[in-house]
Amino acid sequence: MAGEDGSSRSTARGERVVSALDKRLPVSQAGREFLRKAFPDHWSFLLGEIALYSLLVLVATGVFLAFFFHPSMAKQSYTGSYEPLQGVLMSEAFASVMHISFDVRGGLLIRQIHHWGALVFVAAICVHLLRIFFTGAFRRPREANWTIGVTLFLLAVLEGFCGYSLPDDLLSGTGLRTTQGIVLSIPVVGTYLSFFVFGGQFPGHEIIPRLYVAHILLLPGLLLALVTVHLTFIVYHKHTQWALPGRTNRNVIGKPFYPQYTTKSLGLFFAVAGVLTLLAALLQINPIWAFGPYRADQVSIGSQPDWYVGFLEGALRLMPAAETDVAGHTVVWDVFLPGVVLPVTLFLVLYSYPYFERWITGPAPEQHLCDRPRNQPTRTALGVAAVSAYAVLLMAGGQDVIAFVFGIRLEWVTYTLRTALLVLPFLAYHATKRACLGLQAADRGRLLEGRAAAEVRQTADGGYQQARTLLPPAEVYRILVRDEPRPRAHGTEVWRWFRKHRIRNALSRWYFGKRVELPATDWQRQRVELVRAAPGAAEEADDT
Repeated sequence: MAGEDGSSRSTARGERVVSALDKRLPVSQAGREFLRKAFPDHWSFLLGEIALYSLLVLVATGVFLAFFFHPSMAKQSYTGSYEPLQGVLMSEAFASVMHISFDVRGGLLIRQIHHWGALVFVAAICVHLLRIFFTGAFRRPREANWTIGVTLFLLAVLEGFCGYSLPDDLLSGTGLRTTQGIVLSIPVVGTYLSFFVFGGQFPGHEIIPRLYVAHILLLPGLLLALVTVHLTFIVYHKHTQWALPGRTNRNVIGKPFYPQYTTKSLGLFFAVAGVLTLLAALLQINPIWAFGPYRADQVSIGSQPDWYVGFLEGALRLMPAAETDVAGHTVVWDVFLPGVVLPVTLFLVLYSYPYFERWITGPAPEQHLCDRPRNQPTRTALGVAAVSAYAVLLMAGGQDVIAFVFGIRLEWVTYTLRTALLVLPFLAYHATKRACLGLQAADRGRLLEGRAAAEVRQTADGGYQQARTLLPPAEVYRILVRDEPRPRAHGTEVWRWFRKHRIRNALSRWYFGKRVELPATDWQRQRVELVRAAPGAAEEADDT
């Protein structure tokens, strides 16, 4: 009895503590609302989760590797179990990675999981950003979250580069040498920056410890903090969704976070971890023992960095040699333009794009329905052109391997890729825009004529034609519910003696000027307007 009384008193005390906390911090109410939050069910929304779970795998494997890695440039003779390198002079960092790979039980598997996880992490963020771009999920009110996502992509690239450089092998050392050359190409301050980053002459003794601190402390901390803010914004702004019957610009239809979505998400985590483990177990990656320790007087054959910085390598290889002497300073254009200007321009465009589109669109309500890429042909064409340019630069990063494998002269490969870099994005842009307009025209034809049926009917004049049936309501809804911003003309009225905003209006005409009008009745157009009405703009729509 005494034990039961003590247990009941403890329970009552705990309830009072929880009640007191809940009065001051409404945890239970917030928890109930969060657990009931709906998440749309579509495969494209899982790309961000793949990135998140790859990050968790990276953290777990990184903690294991940190116990055995020694970030030191001090030289020593190798005495490990890999016989071909025994007695070779190498840094302590390289020797510790060799120890992890050959002497720590499971070390090579964990190290390869970590490396594959880094590649999948950056790739998932990149594809996730592309999904957001092509579906217009960066529009109001998600401009800030897009900025956070681009920052996460930038930090992920830097984090991957720091980890890639830590083993101090010949391949990663060649990448650091290239990085130092890029830093030196910055006019006026390049030399000072190089001395600051490397702690003296290249390679120095400070770069590996500094990269290690950035890799395990600074960049992961920023990544985890921004991921938390990113997820908070997703919960606050609610999730975007595809236009289907019942889904409007004012609601979210999907599975509740608990238990349905949690169960699926947990399964995805184990799937991601399992795939990364299989990749690490079956496919070798970054065999540093084959490259050997870094020496400043050597370069590994066929040196290419990981894919996410391969476009920089390709840009450096394609840029013709050019330099200029200005006031006693030499500007090495063939390094400065592809190594500094190109990546800075890339991220400036990524950061500013949502604001550019809002600028040429004009005042617009909140957008919570995803665009079908075909319905925004200019945006889709620009994205495809950018991806094609990136693909050419990535291929150019291995131009020497391409020339060797296919027996082609290196100069011919270089000239071909230079031409492709100028021509392919232009062709991709126009082909994609035409394809989008063609798909819009196909949608119009399906609305007018219906869907082809699996039968042939005889016409009144004795001919034959394929039978057609009306489209199902869900498909009609998906086609008709689309964002249709019109080209801007504000500030160019005839009565104005000075026409303002000419550039913005011209860009708006180029961006939104071409589209295929869809056949719809007045009643259908009214319903589309109600579906696309912003939250709070048409409360009566929910009652109709």
